[in-house]
Amino acid sequence: MITSVLVANRGEIARRVFRTCRALGIGCVAVYSDADAASPHVQEADAAVRLPGNSPASTYLRGSLIIEAAQRAGADAIHPGYGFLSENADFARAVIEAGLTWIGPSPEAIDQMGSKIAAKEMMASAGVPVLSEVDNVTPADLPVLIKASAGGGGRGMRIVRSLEDLPAELEAARSEAASAFGDPTVFCEPYLETGRHIEVQIMADKHGEVWPVGERECSIQRRHQKVIEEAPSPLVSRTPGMRSRLFSAARAAANAISYTSAGTVEFLADEQGRFYFLEMNTRLQVEHPVTECTTGVDLVRLQILIAQGAHLSAAAPQSAAFTAPTIPAGEPPISTLPQGYDSFGSPLVRGHAIEVRLYAEDPAQDWRPQSGVVQRLSVPGVTSEFTVPGGPGLRLDSGVQDGSTVSVFYDPMLAKVISFAETRDEAALGLAGALARAEIHGLTTNRDLLVRVLRHPEFLAGNTDTAFLERHGLAVLAEPLADKDAEAISALAAALADAAARRSMDVPSGWRNVPSQPQRKVYSTASGDIEVTYRHTRGGLVADGYPDLRLLSAEPDAVVLELAGVRRAFRVSVYPDVVCVDSPLGPVALTPAPRFTDPSSQAAPGSLLAPMPGTVVRVAVSAGDQVEQGQPLLWLEAMKMEHKITAPAAGTLSSLPVAAGQQVDLGAVLAVVTPLE
Repeated sequence: MITSVLVANRGEIARRVFRTCRALGIGCVAVYSDADAASPHVQEADAAVRLPGNSPASTYLRGSLIIEAAQRAGADAIHPGYGFLSENADFARAVIEAGLTWIGPSPEAIDQMGSKIAAKEMMASAGVPVLSEVDNVTPADLPVLIKASAGGGGRGMRIVRSLEDLPAELEAARSEAASAFGDPTVFCEPYLETGRHIEVQIMADKHGEVWPVGERECSIQRRHQKVIEEAPSPLVSRTPGMRSRLFSAARAAANAISYTSAGTVEFLADEQGRFYFLEMNTRLQVEHPVTECTTGVDLVRLQILIAQGAHLSAAAPQSAAFTAPTIPAGEPPISTLPQGYDSFGSPLVRGHAIEVRLYAEDPAQDWRPQSGVVQRLSVPGVTSEFTVPGGPGLRLDSGVQDGSTVSVFYDPMLAKVISFAETRDEAALGLAGALARAEIHGLTTNRDLLVRVLRHPEFLAGNTDTAFLERHGLAVLAEPLADKDAEAISALAAALADAAARRSMDVPSGWRNVPSQPQRKVYSTASGDIEVTYRHTRGGLVADGYPDLRLLSAEPDAVVLELAGVRRAFRVSVYPDVVCVDSPLGPVALTPAPRFTDPSSQAAPGSLLAPMPGTVVRVAVSAGDQVEQGQPLLWLEAMKMEHKITAPAAGTLSSLPVAAGQQVDLGAVLAVVTPLE
């Protein structure tokens, strides 16, 4: 029996595993890097062991240190979570050889699926449809997709549409794969411009029993990484017989390698219901909560029980939330099946669940990741955290809390927000509403994009594919929820709240007994500067641009205004560098403009500044070179991804103060381009 589990991971997945361990009466051990010393997963563990350093290579990817940590803390089992060493067969072997219980599939199964190249060959032999690998790329093969053989999550992936781009993209893919997974091996396969990303969750015990535990659709992606996932799949639900064929293929894949524990068989499907094997993830998936919500099954619980030798049939799923299950297309009617199971022996799916990944990133700036302090993260209506909900509602799995720091060393995901409802529309619109009302302060996130996608008519119609963001326009989908008018009135509310914080003897700041100069305040937003001009008079508040405005109340943290007879409330939160205003008009982040600027802090014209702290991994030019607009100058690695820095205009590279391998801070000058006359 397992008594104490070390989670060889960080953030929300560590907290998620801890949640189930607590329910089973099992102790919890955390490991942490220096950057994660104050993280919630460290605070929640019974014991925590430091891994000196910050980068994944020196901390969470060092299996020997993690096994030593488990032994020092008295853990008798290791759960790998996802990412890092979760699909590393050598690590799994080392855990077992150290006398610890490995909560995952056998090292042999990980090995077999660890190489995506070998995995495809094996699946083809098992009768699972596959996309053939392209060995020598020719013009007829284009476009192709370069993929890392040892991992996923979008790392090491590149789309190539021109043969002349292939060498550089291969180099970039290998570099990124080596950094993320410790293995630079990549391969090419045909790239399908559009398709549906469908995956089947499987659970398999050590006695030969295999459950396909429902399917998920994860077609809304950016940089080949999922951002919205749901269960069941809209495509599968409306395609007769497709679910049975998917489940049969997933079961064949599991049986071909004598698989045990949790795993996911991923497919790329077309609108006609044809599908092709992509890969098998020999671990728990980021998106596992949508399966848990719709089946009532705690997948981490089953992982632990299977590791202890339990039979799946004995580890019956927890009671499902709804009493009227949805019968899968092509399956027998419920009267011919055991209560709660389908013809595969798997738990039946009930209702619909949608998960979004809330990232600290700016979609409008090429998905630029953000780092810094999360001042506040509050989602209204959350009914459960890290656990299977008892009914319709919102689930939150988050790796951060108010005051947490998002570092440059790891993935910038803040949280997963999951909506569970009886219908897909209810799940989508309820989730969109909760995200729109959420208070997310301190960092730019992809929240507005997520809300717009969830409310999009094509998404609600189930017409999703991997090109959804490109087809409907990233620029449109990434627009702020608050328009220009909302920004302006929110800035006025912020100014009034600031004045309320500085008033004395109930006299508003700026009040005059006779007409005088108005109060002025300037804020900066992502879309430009806003100047607020107002004054208090005997007749009330007078603000430029608002002839029919009434101030109903103003406190340092809340302002109530009436505009054209419509009352609106604004919540105002003030932090050292930003003022956040939340209202039904949309969230607005305002930076107060300084009254005076330091000339020495101004960068020279044409300077390219580091958008985040990171490491310069490659430099493609030299000082004095002539460059074209859009030409790559260098690559900056941060948050497990490479970010290309390009020339903003044609001109001369007059300065290049950085070199490969150099660490740079946010705002550091990377290069200076002097435009052509």
